[in-house]
Amino acid sequence: MENLFLESGYTSLNKKGEELCGDKVEQVSDGENTTLVLADGLGSGVKANILATLTSKILCTMVSNDIGLEECVETVVQTLPVCKVRQVAYATFSVVHAGKDGKGMLFEFDNPEAIIIRDGKCLDPERTEYDILGKKVYCTRLALQPDDYIVVMSDGVIHAGIGMLLNFGWLRKDVKEYIDANFSKGMSARGVACMIAGACNDLYMGEPGDDTTVAVVRAREYCPVRIMVGPPVEKERDDYYIGQFLHGEGKKIVCGGTSSQLVAKYLGEKVSASFDFPDPDVPPIGYIKGIDLTTEGVLTLRKLVELSEKYLSTSDLDPKRSKKQDGASLLENMLFEDATHITFFVGQSINSAHQGLPIDITMKLKLVETIAANLRKAGKVVELNYD
Repeated sequence: MENLFLESGYTSLNKKGEELCGDKVEQVSDGENTTLVLADGLGSGVKANILATLTSKILCTMVSNDIGLEECVETVVQTLPVCKVRQVAYATFSVVHAGKDGKGMLFEFDNPEAIIIRDGKCLDPERTEYDILGKKVYCTRLALQPDDYIVVMSDGVIHAGIGMLLNFGWLRKDVKEYIDANFSKGMSARGVACMIAGACNDLYMGEPGDDTTVAVVRAREYCPVRIMVGPPVEKERDDYYIGQFLHGEGKKIVCGGTSSQLVAKYLGEKVSASFDFPDPDVPPIGYIKGIDLTTEGVLTLRKLVELSEKYLSTSDLDPKRSKKQDGASLLENMLFEDATHITFFVGQSINSAHQGLPIDITMKLKLVETIAANLRKAGKVVELNYD
């Protein structure tokens, strides 16, 4: 199996009237292995949040360091505070731990059974039961293929709609049928989580009766994107800088009018402009033969920062892949939905066209750094090159 890139994403709904979610997702990747833990604390509110946070932190740290499952469960049991009312310390969990070869493990304790999506259809994982300190823990050996998804969830998902639209909640078979009917090829992990959580919110009629979390791990093939923002300070380095940008693998994006003209000249092409304004706040895109996307600079990047903050919100239920055709939305799709690795080429030349305007090189650099930080939060591998 060639190396896979494991991306993850999740969405949470707080129980009606609660400021804190009683579910917690913890995730970590060291470049070789990815570990994701979804923990559901007993009850709701502050106490549940504390239980879930402790459980997810402990398990994510220990599992990512290849500590045995029995020792992990024992540590959790001995660490959790005991509820004075119920006299139990209780948090359920689902753990996904896999490497770049797609091989790994899925551990589950009292959460709804995970769902695997392969070739666009839902499968049930093969589970082996273990008794650890009197608790039934289920284990699944993973052998992930490109575009496999692992969906883990808290019980708020299968409770959705109880006493409202459904008598017995949203049964697991109903969840699978919904995924089969609504899944689209190429959806991001975050997009799948959002799709399922959005359906739960509808069944709860916008007033969740329980904390509800969906977390997804997706095995992806490597998809690099290279983006050029501005020309270098020294004009004599233009050709070298553009050559470095163009000759790497992956899709190519050019942001900024000056950059577009330089790249087009290097390629022996011309820049043609679009006269469509899908969004009045975003300048129109351009076209250069051999370049996948050409946009305006600072205004488009500023809009992308705004879109990326919304994209990262774990409570936002809008579809993650935008259908809008403005430059910022197209950038969002390519960077946040499609790419796995992003390389920025950031030129620090001062643009003479910005003289007299409240735009300077500091603003551009700050926008790029914010976008890069948000991409890393989304689990992307980001490299920044300045010239």
